[in-house]
Amino acid sequence: MDPDRGHGGTNDGGDAVSDARTPADIEADIVRRRDELAAALDELAMRVHPKTIMAEGKAKAAATVDRTAGRAYVAVNAKVTRARASLVDEQGSPRLERVVPVALVAVAVVGGVLAMSVRRRRG
Repeated sequence: MDPDRGHGGTNDGGDAVSDARTPADIEADIVRRRDELAAALDELAMRVHPKTIMAEGKAKAAATVDRTAGRAYVAVNAKVTRARASLVDEQGSPRLERVVPVALVAVAVVGGVLAMSVRRRRG
């Protein structure tokens, strides 16, 4: 054995094989490495399988939609809360100075739409 090369009779997991290993040790190592390689190949085959890739894509898309929907919900909820606060006071009573103008505008818009609809039918 060459002391400079580190061959001390043990399997260091590298390419250098110790002289002290028996054929049974070598065969057991080959079987173990073959099993590890088979497991790695199975995992790789699963990762690149079209169904796996498609499932991962669907999961990412669903997560993106969920995030977007959550953000939209928060934004809409904040706007509704602000609108409600501007139309209702702290006790829950309507603020007439704000509700009446909004109601008048709504009635005017609905009336305008109805008037345009009647004009189209007649003319």
